[in-house]
Amino acid sequence: MSEQSETAFTDHRYVGKVAAVTGVASGMGRCIALRLASEGATVFGMDINAEGLDEVATEVADAAAAGGAMHTRVIDIADPAECHAAIAECVAQHGRLDVLGNIAATSWMKHAIDVTTDDWRKMFAINVDGTFFMCQAALPHILASKGNIINIASNAAFMGSAYLVPYCATKGAVVQMTRALATEFVKEPIRINAIAPGGTDTPMNRDYQLAENTDFKLLKRSMAFRPLDKPEHIAALFAFLASAEAANIHGAIINADSGMTAT
Repeated sequence: MSEQSETAFTDHRYVGKVAAVTGVASGMGRCIALRLASEGATVFGMDINAEGLDEVATEVADAAAAGGAMHTRVIDIADPAECHAAIAECVAQHGRLDVLGNIAATSWMKHAIDVTTDDWRKMFAINVDGTFFMCQAALPHILASKGNIINIASNAAFMGSAYLVPYCATKGAVVQMTRALATEFVKEPIRINAIAPGGTDTPMNRDYQLAENTDFKLLKRSMAFRPLDKPEHIAALFAFLASAEAANIHGAIINADSGMTAT
């Protein structure tokens, strides 16, 4: 199958829908924004990287043949007030919110004994606080539209990885946050799920800096047997999971890690 045919979308599952997505300036967030817009969504794209946001907005405008569009807001999701303000702006502009995608995250490698208090708190502020306060702000609107929330977790939530203690802890928190929210709202007509990717070919992973004096024997169990995944594959899974085709999927953590947690 050609690359073109793999990415030629004909479904218009998101016409008339509004999706707020964090981390859209690059990587998975970029691909998710492009995919949803290609199926007709109005994407409210958020990121701390203003230049990257503008570039993706241009890509969306060029590719959104189904009538999709993207509006942007520069945001630091580590600030709960900014999370609430961004969702309020999205709903004020577009009148509704159908999908929330919490994609933005940070990661780095460090020996556990070298992790500072600021290191720990910054990673939790972005990966956990940002995810929770986006959910909190969006939930009243998701309830009104009978929509859904998808959080990006990681296979690091399920397996210990050397030099990634804070990251593993934050993604474990995202998994349990997703399950707890799904339980709290199980009687409501909304859905809350998470995707747990493995290694994915994104700028964050391509620019990854190893910890000083890394012991590669410790890293071996965290290395996949298959090549890095494509962010477009995560975007395709996201587009399915957020659609009516996945109407019976709630409270799920879907591993998309090329078999990493199965071996």
